[in-house]
Amino acid sequence: MPEGHLLHRHAREQDGALAGRAVRVSSPQGRFDAGPFDGRLLRGVRAVGKNLLYAFDGAPAVHVHLGMRGLFLRYGSWPDSPPRGTRLLIGADAAAFALLAPTTCEALDDAQREALLAALGPDPLDPAASREEAVHRLVGARSSVGAALLEQSVWAGIGNAWRAELLFLAGVDPARRVDDGEAGRLWDLAVRHLELGAEAGQVVSDPAAPDERWVYKREACRRCGAPVRVARVGGRTSYACPVEQT
Repeated sequence: MPEGHLLHRHAREQDGALAGRAVRVSSPQGRFDAGPFDGRLLRGVRAVGKNLLYAFDGAPAVHVHLGMRGLFLRYGSWPDSPPRGTRLLIGADAAAFALLAPTTCEALDDAQREALLAALGPDPLDPAASREEAVHRLVGARSSVGAALLEQSVWAGIGNAWRAELLFLAGVDPARRVDDGEAGRLWDLAVRHLELGAEAGQVVSDPAAPDERWVYKREACRRCGAPVRVARVGGRTSYACPVEQT
């Protein structure tokens, strides 16, 4: 599933190309009512965790969640023949973006948008996010840290790959709980590394080797060589080093 760093990358790219312009909007697939948005001014595109929100003048917001298979394709101009299954096509001037296979593409009124935001925890890529609130939510979770990190109501934007790599960097086993100091260290790591990921378009847990992972989907720990422990935590497969993560 695309994690928060990729959604922020999409938001930055689309906001830079389209914000402040009257945009063309259509749904070649026909599963989204584009009429209320076509020709309107797009005020901005914002990512919150794994969600994208498009703000229009005089129209509801558009909410996109990519789910497991969703993706965007960028074009230099409005495509005459967008890919089959394009749910949303949005563009202006010299850029257009086609959305394929999202879990969600819907219009939200103000109350619905606020309800969505209220259900999400702090986002490490949001400069206004509260570190204190992030620590409070993670420490106060009733589950192990590995399960809590996947709960979008705890921290928004963390998925399975980031969970594995951040917990490795913090030296924390996913099956236990954390104290305030550990939660703060995890948050600081998330803020730094998700920004690297947003810039690179991939999970970056080691800036010196951005294409490598420490434990995620590895047979052996890249640091010490110990066999990676694979377990089920929070309904997803977790990866941890039994030597480096206490």
